[in-house]
Amino acid sequence: MFAQFTRVARWCLLLLLCIPVLAGLVGVAFPALGYFPAIGANTFSLDIFKTLFALDDIWQMVWLSLFTGVGSTLLALAGAFLLLASFYQSNWLNKIQGLLSPFLVFPHAAAAIALLFAFSPSGMFARITTVGANTVIPGTGEAFSPYNTFFPYDAWGLSVLLALSLKELPFIMLMALSVMSQPLVKSKLSGYIKVGTALGYSPVATFFKLVMPTVFTQIRLPVLAVLVFATSNVEIPLILGGNNPSTLAVAIMHWFNHIDLSMRLLASSAAVLQVAVSGLALLLLLGVERIVIFVGRKRLARGNRRFFDSLIHSAAYSTVAIYIALIGAVGYSVLMYSIAKQWLYPDFLPEGTTLLHWRTAFETLATPFSNSLLLGVLVSTSALGLVLFTLESEQLKPAGVNADRAFSVSLFLPLLVPGVAFLYGLVWFQQLVLQDAVWFHTYIAHMVYVVPYVFLSMAVAYRKFDIRYAMVAQSLGKTPWQVFYHIKLPSLFSAIMVAWALGLAISFSQYLPTLLASGGTIATITTEAVASVSGSSTRLTAVFVIIQAVMPLVGFIIAWYLPAALVKTGSKVRTSEKKNRAVLHGA
Repeated sequence: MFAQFTRVARWCLLLLLCIPVLAGLVGVAFPALGYFPAIGANTFSLDIFKTLFALDDIWQMVWLSLFTGVGSTLLALAGAFLLLASFYQSNWLNKIQGLLSPFLVFPHAAAAIALLFAFSPSGMFARITTVGANTVIPGTGEAFSPYNTFFPYDAWGLSVLLALSLKELPFIMLMALSVMSQPLVKSKLSGYIKVGTALGYSPVATFFKLVMPTVFTQIRLPVLAVLVFATSNVEIPLILGGNNPSTLAVAIMHWFNHIDLSMRLLASSAAVLQVAVSGLALLLLLGVERIVIFVGRKRLARGNRRFFDSLIHSAAYSTVAIYIALIGAVGYSVLMYSIAKQWLYPDFLPEGTTLLHWRTAFETLATPFSNSLLLGVLVSTSALGLVLFTLESEQLKPAGVNADRAFSVSLFLPLLVPGVAFLYGLVWFQQLVLQDAVWFHTYIAHMVYVVPYVFLSMAVAYRKFDIRYAMVAQSLGKTPWQVFYHIKLPSLFSAIMVAWALGLAISFSQYLPTLLASGGTIATITTEAVASVSGSSTRLTAVFVIIQAVMPLVGFIIAWYLPAALVKTGSKVRTSEKKNRAVLHGA
């Protein structure tokens, strides 16, 4: 009975990931072809695409999306492998992972706003550069400043590229470390390292020639998902990018939200174009991979025992230094802005402090906070339960090779299809089915994005579980449910809590799914934070950023300390029971 239930859960997970995406794509394709009965468009036509391609800035939008998406992914991928090559055999790797974790749990909108505080013309780095110089705000005086052309709102998308790469690097590194920690992969890599060392290769050369090819093949799908996200992201280009023109995803959002409903036809055709742009980006990345493989084989045949060791170590240390500087600058500037009465440029300290902005935020964000918390806990908990039953189904009745590949593709389907493409179509579909169930639609939209990440987080630990414990329990007459509930869940409780906290953080960070699925009727911390960038005070926005950062952090603190606290409490209870039995026995 329990085995059948887990198989049902597996099918439910597949349907949850596939149906919303496919329905959303259909819901976008019809208006893109001119069929939109709500405004009287009842015939299919390609005229909408002709109108789209006739726009003056459309190809520049496409270029910006490709450049920022592909460039940020390649930069993040290179940075992650540089760090791994330099520190994968060092005790510093865990410390670096801890250093990068704030960027991992930071919502994209909050990260973009925080970088705006650090890099803006009156931000922290600009204040540092004015020490001993004139006090004119960069960009407002006659003197040339790099801030005039680079950050933020530059026409080339460099600020968006930088922000995306800073956010993507920790995730790629986490995926690589998860693969490298799997027992079979770990033993294989350990053998490679021993062989490379015995043949006289340096640790860096051993990593790039022997370790990296194995790791990259295992993380190719997550990297492709990162690339699709980068080419279609809305929050970071909306906050940091230029608006004339913007990236294609931002333009799609504006067109969909236009008061003129006929603009939705144009937005739908642009959403189809966004799918093509993301597909082209995938082909470009796969092409780069082929080039790297070809060049790598040529270099491997030469037998060089070193691989630009000094340069790679310098780049790795520079990357760590950049993250340290960013964390310090962002943390200081956001905290100071949140309590500042007035903070004039180029002073390093505000003129007086106040908690007025915090009081205003608490009064304003009571409802958004409760909405975010309710959605996050509900989505993360249900996603975790679905994932656990699905993983148990894999062990009770393993699928075939082809079925397993199909499941992997389905798992990454919401991440491999641009959200800005299918979410608008999903909203159109939701208006036809259960139109008034706003919370349910928002819950489904969140689940589509949370389930893949929870699965990726939980799958490694679940598959590493020593199956011999289950075999012993079954030999003693325990049912699969009893083995699952009494043995696996307690043993994996720490990993379960981390996956739950990750799901919580992903749900908290959702901007576009919340905005579209709810039609703007469900306000969350993230939607309010993005809205505050354009219309609120800088100091109130800083408070929003801190709250956005603290909420997922609290979830991870619970995940880190609750298992240890429960184990400690359980050991005390067992010790007390032993003492009581000893006293009774002595009596």
